Parts: sequence; C-alpha cells; structure tokens
Amino acid sequence: MNKMGLSKEAKSAITLSTDGGIKLFGDGASLKEFAQLQAEGRVAGFTTNPTLMHKAQISDYEKFARELIEIVPDLPISFEVFSDEFDEMRRQALKIASWGPNVYVKVPITNTRRASSLPLVRDLSRQGVKLNVTAILTLEQVAGTVEALDEDTPGIVSVFAGRIADTGVDPMPIMRASVAIAACKPLAEVLWASPREVLNIHQAQDCGCHIITATPDILKKLEMSGKNLEDLSQETVAMFHRDAIAAGFQL
Repeated sequence: MNKMGLSKEAKSAITLSTDGGIKLFGDGASLKEFAQLQAEGRVAGFTTNPTLMHKAQISDYEKFARELIEIVPDLPISFEVFSDEFDEMRRQALKIASWGPNVYVKVPITNTRRASSLPLVRDLSRQGVKLNVTAILTLEQVAGTVEALDEDTPGIVSVFAGRIADTGVDPMPIMRASVAIAACKPLAEVLWASPREVLNIHQAQDCGCHIITATPDILKKLEMSGKNLEDLSQETVAMFHRDAIAAGFQL
C-alpha cells in the first residue's frame, strides 16, 4: 500500500464491470451525454439528482425521466424524490418506481430536519421498490441502511466519499467498512459517490465498492489511466508552449 492506501494492483489498472470489476455509472442531467454514453457502452448505469437537473435547467421532471428511460431501457437509472415530507416521499417513490423495471428510486438518508428516512426505506424496500439511499456519510448511516433494505430487493448504498474527503478525512477506511457491512445483504451494492478525479475510481475498486458514479469530465480523463508520466510531462509542456504562442505573449 502507498500513503493513499491504494494497492499497486489498483494503481496499475481499473477493471470495469464488463470484466467483472467495478461498475461505472454516468452522473449528470444531459440527455445528449447520456445517449452518447449509452451508444458507446462505456457505463453500466446512470444517476441524476434535483441539483444536477436544476443546473441543466430542466423544468419538467417526469418528461426528462421518461425520455431518459426511452434512451436507456435496460440499464439501472436512479431518480431522486424531492419532497421533504415522508408521506409525499413515499408517493413520489412509488410513482417513480412505476416508470420501469430498471428504475431505482433515490431516497435521502434524512430529510432537511435530520429525521431519519430509514422507516420509509424499510417500507419501500419490502414492497419491492429498488432504492438508492443517498447522501450517506457515516458508518452508522450505512449500517442502518443495510439493515433496512430487504434481502430480496436490490438496493444501492450511496456513500458520498468525495464529500468525506472534502472535510480532510480519508474516505477509504469508511468505504472498506461500508462494503463489509453490506456483505450481509447480497443484493445491496455500495456506491462511491461524488468522485473528484480518476484516482477515486482506482480507490473505489481497491475498497471493493460495487459502483462508482462518474461525470463526463471524469470519464474523459479515464482515457489517461496508466499513461506514461514522462509522456504526460512533455504533453503538458507542449500545451503551455502552444497556448503561449496562441495568446501572442511578448516580453
């Protein structure tokens, strides 16, 4: 292991789901980008959320969702409820789940008042609703989610590793522990959420995570994985030189 807790094997290559490894889920709110990823076969599923949809200026939630399901009819897609009241969350969740067999419903681990969503998670999962429990940041939340998920219903435990790292805490021990906790539910998958860089894909794989989300920017950078660093150094210098000439700098 190196200082980041990453094994040499994980640093050398990423094994994607097509080879029995970690699943990449495209994350965003662009039908065009999702359609391209679907056509290229680069991802094993998709996720979105109200914040991404708002930034993309989507105003009709259901229209966007149904169009995406038409584009991607056979891969998992996660759509999030947006109410802060549990009764309304339940209604929205059941409606979203009815849109297709590949649909997962994202339910936040708490509402804005820090009231636990786990009773709702337990109820929906027992009804056969595929859930993606989101905004998880602690092992206590992981354990509660895994316990609440029905053993016969697929579910995703989304741990926001990127946000954990933003606080200055190494997320890898938490992610490894999360995978261990989830092992008691064979249909529960741990998702490394909010990645910041390609390194996170290597880290997630090394921790045993089943899924990691990836924005189009990260997917593009994935092409650099394993690149010779001396070659990259030369290419970086060439970029600086090319841009300096294009800017017409003079001294």
